[in-house]
Amino acid sequence: MGPVRLTDRQEDLAIAAAGLLGGLLLLAFGAYDARPGLPVWAVALPLAAMAALEPARRSRPVWTVCLGGVLFGAAVYLGSLMATLLMYTDLLYAATLYGPARMSKVLQLTGAAATLVLSGLTWRYGSVPGALLVAVFCGLVFLAPVWTADLLRHHRDRAEAERLRAEQTALLAELDRRGAVVAERARMARELHDVIANHLSAIAIHATGAQAVARRQRRAPDEPLVEALAVIRENSVQGLAEMRRMIGLLRDSAPEEPYAAPRLAAVDVLLEQARAAGRAAGLSFEAEEVGERGELAAPLELAAYRIVQESLTNAVKHAAPGPVRLEIRYGEGELEISVVSAYRPGEGRAVPGAGAGLVGMGERAQLLGGELTAGPDGGTWTVRAVLPRTAGGERA
Repeated sequence: MGPVRLTDRQEDLAIAAAGLLGGLLLLAFGAYDARPGLPVWAVALPLAAMAALEPARRSRPVWTVCLGGVLFGAAVYLGSLMATLLMYTDLLYAATLYGPARMSKVLQLTGAAATLVLSGLTWRYGSVPGALLVAVFCGLVFLAPVWTADLLRHHRDRAEAERLRAEQTALLAELDRRGAVVAERARMARELHDVIANHLSAIAIHATGAQAVARRQRRAPDEPLVEALAVIRENSVQGLAEMRRMIGLLRDSAPEEPYAAPRLAAVDVLLEQARAAGRAAGLSFEAEEVGERGELAAPLELAAYRIVQESLTNAVKHAAPGPVRLEIRYGEGELEISVVSAYRPGEGRAVPGAGAGLVGMGERAQLLGGELTAGPDGGTWTVRAVLPRTAGGERA
């Protein structure tokens, strides 16, 4: 259980109650100095009035310190009570700390003037030791609280200025970071547009031209060459469209039409594309989903879709002739993806590639707190990814 924290209002009320109860306790034991012949209530009145000013020490510092000075003079005349004196010093402290900035100078001047006047009168009509005692006493009452509060206020204002300066520095750093991100996104968009998008456009144009030649040669639509040209053109056009959406996202931080992330419901489309592309290589594709899909977080669903897409693409490029089986298993706490394809060393088609696909799949799994394994397993090549369903597993 942590310490009890009082609000400003509760703290002011607690100070008033402590001062009033302490003063009444001193009065009960006779620990005060009153003028001869005055009743006890004459000393208690300034005490109660001073305690009544304490709750307004923050909200009305000027009025409380002025009225407190009058009550303090009345208390000194009627009878000296330590509780009344301490509450007046607290009003001086609060007026300096919470009042206007010029309040410190005003109270220092009035306190110094009162100290000089009272000590001078004591020296004139009394003795030098008595004047020194009065000067020390007045300094402790009128000046010490003001100096203490002034020092505390100076440190508080300095800390606030440092906090504002730190916030401004953090804001400028964030603006610089955002500017750098925008510049990098623009550079990436230019590179994608000038290099990759142009290559995809060239592939689509050449595939269309090759299809036109095949039609002029009256080739059958189900001929493997014609089917391969159709697959090449379709995939290049789809890749170009997605590339253009990516370029639009990079160039516009707030696009009017937000990018729709792929979902696992579109896995059937990936399978159809893989079947069309792998038919000539002797590949057949089948898929199975186990368990209830339920609600999946957007980062998890995007990562799962990309892993399935890359696994099927790798099977089309590298797998030996035979079946390719995709299984998506929905568990309570994790999502498991496995792609198993035929593998015989030396018989797989050696399509050029740098292995970046496996690296990318591994990075997607790791960012979500999951794991990915890929490699030969007897006569098959198995890609297996396990992704946590909880959003807390994401480490992006």
